[in-house]
Amino acid sequence: MKNILYKNTNISFTDSGKGKAIVLLHGFLENKKMWAEYIELFSEKYRVVAIDLLGHGDSDCLGYVHTMEDNANAVNAVLENLNIEKAIIVGHSMGGYVGLAFAELHPEKIQKLVLLNSTSKEDSEERKLNRTRAIKAVKQNYVSFVSLAIANLFSENNRTRLAEEIEKVKTEALKTPLQGIIASQEGMKIRKDREELVRKNLFPIILILGKKDPVLNYEESLSQIEDTTAELVSFEDGHMSQIENNEELKTVLLDFFQ
Repeated sequence: MKNILYKNTNISFTDSGKGKAIVLLHGFLENKKMWAEYIELFSEKYRVVAIDLLGHGDSDCLGYVHTMEDNANAVNAVLENLNIEKAIIVGHSMGGYVGLAFAELHPEKIQKLVLLNSTSKEDSEERKLNRTRAIKAVKQNYVSFVSLAIANLFSENNRTRLAEEIEKVKTEALKTPLQGIIASQEGMKIRKDREELVRKNLFPIILILGKKDPVLNYEESLSQIEDTTAELVSFEDGHMSQIENNEELKTVLLDFFQ
């Protein structure tokens, strides 16, 4: 594990393997540990960097609102520290929002982009209201909010089958500080719509979706890649493809990296 200071804020990351750079960005309530077995596999052929986003894992909070641009600039600071000029970005959920912000700020540094259970669309008004409610809920009962939030990321049919894995995800999620949760919700709530960036076809993009995703409506998500060169991969499960569709996802990603 390595660290740098970005705006006097500690940013934690790992750096494994050699070759073409792959940057892994986790989602909300997750951290770089979610990528452990992917790092082990990918680092056989590639240089793999996994970063804890602001207020998650071993990275500190920067303020009361962590915008996607704040996170993208922290990612850029890590890449500059490692002398990585170009990378493939893999972003899960919120990590995808950060990947898109990074692509907008530093298009010359993006080789390819993976939007894993993520979207280039901004929050709907209903979603913004839900984030405001979530902030209130987590202030009232932190443990209950986190536990419910994690369980609700999986498709209903997987909540029993993957009970052990879900508990592991909850354990890591409960390490996320309250300020980190609130600041990320505020940042996601105000994030820009970046559908136009996808439509520009500046670099290869793959959109990976779960048909039973409780967070992102599958049918609505399809419109963002209409008339683009972006590739679509659909799985039959929920928002946590890295767990629910583990082996299939590894194959898809390795194919895309080539």
